[in-house]
Amino acid sequence: MKLKELKIGEKGRIVRFEKGDPEYRRRLMMLGATPGTPFEVVRIAPLGDPIEIRVRGSFVSVRRDEALLLEVEPLH
Repeated sequence: MKLKELKIGEKGRIVRFEKGDPEYRRRLMMLGATPGTPFEVVRIAPLGDPIEIRVRGSFVSVRRDEALLLEVEPLH
């Protein structure tokens, strides 16, 4: 499933990054969003862009087109 499919308050784990901009992937990894890392969706802007997630205690804003590159699995 994709990050954009989760709702506010839902938790998930990053499975992998789809092919795309390597700069974007590097930026997320520097912020602690690496495959296997759990996260929580904190906020979604009214038009769905950006999505804010909490990863390892940090808040990371992800644009809608970038969220399409994140493969995640929901955590219950």
